Amino acid sequence: MRELQVQTKTRTYSVYVGVELLSKLPSLLSQHSIETTQKLFLVTDSHISALYAKPLLESLRSTGYDVTLSVIPAGESSKSLETLDQLYEEGIKAGLDRSSVVIALGGGVVGDLAGFFAASFMRGIPFIQLPTTLLAHDSSIGGKVGINHRLGKNYMGAFHQPLFVLFDVSLLSSLPVRELTSGFAEVVKHALIWDKSFVSWLVENNQALKARNLSILEEAIYRGCKVKISVVSEDETEKGKRAILNYGHTIGHALESISNYSHYTHGEAISIGMVGAAMLSVEMLDAPAQLIQDTESLLQSFSLPTRIEEPWSDEALLQIMKRDKKAKQGNYTFVLSRRLGNVEIVNEIPETKIKKVLKKLKEVGT
Repeated sequence: MRELQVQTKTRTYSVYVGVELLSKLPSLLSQHSIETTQKLFLVTDSHISALYAKPLLESLRSTGYDVTLSVIPAGESSKSLETLDQLYEEGIKAGLDRSSVVIALGGGVVGDLAGFFAASFMRGIPFIQLPTTLLAHDSSIGGKVGINHRLGKNYMGAFHQPLFVLFDVSLLSSLPVRELTSGFAEVVKHALIWDKSFVSWLVENNQALKARNLSILEEAIYRGCKVKISVVSEDETEKGKRAILNYGHTIGHALESISNYSHYTHGEAISIGMVGAAMLSVEMLDAPAQLIQDTESLLQSFSLPTRIEEPWSDEALLQIMKRDKKAKQGNYTFVLSRRLGNVEIVNEIPETKIKKVLKKLKEVGT
């Protein structure tokens, strides 16, 4: 088990990464002073519940913990006010109080939803992240929790840091291929924004990662987590530098929203968004044209999409981008790259430049 430390103004906590770690949860709860008198509220989704909930519940209950299980429907649509209300009702009926602890077992949807529930229930109770997807190596660290609105992603949310994060890499062995592939987008993102040597490492280890070599996956997750922690520790509440973690997300979130989260997975949409960001970087920052090719080839090597294949209108996509949380006073804001491993936040992007990029992104087969 490898341990990383997240240090923010509000909390210092550990991120544990390794293989076969889920069984260590009861001992880690004890180490973190979670007593058996404190009620636990385990939130997971319908897919993960069938795989891991029963043995985890048995493990926790055999060591004396009182655990209530809450199962939500799998999928992005569960990041909603309706599902949040379900958690409030179940939590109240379970007798949760301010000493209770929420445990999020699942991917980004479960972590975001359960974390927002924890942040808002009785004005805030502790929670723990147990990510089960590759994508969640990003979302489980940093305390950003929230739910979606029909008009856009993550409009209701909070910053609520977990007590700790336990990433059992062996859980990825049961992940559907599409979900594993989707997760590689965020791994690639961390490399592109922060560490050129990580980009090279991903190129070299591409096949082993896709084949689910656990030791190589562990290293990728560990390195990705280190990037996330470095950024979050400097800017906990996204007042400045932390926004670079949204590289590719302006276009990506628009693609998710316009399809009502039903066409692309999060990682697939962000993959296309990162290609768009590279194209815009060449247009706006005079970044080398090679940046586009390097970005595309790396994403394609992980079988991720790099083009928009649906006939969504530019106007509809632009309208969603104007509502992006990074936008200021109605102006478009993007995270752009000067070169591999170096990005910055650029405000007041001309709409004509974005339309030019959208046109290129719709040129399927180029």
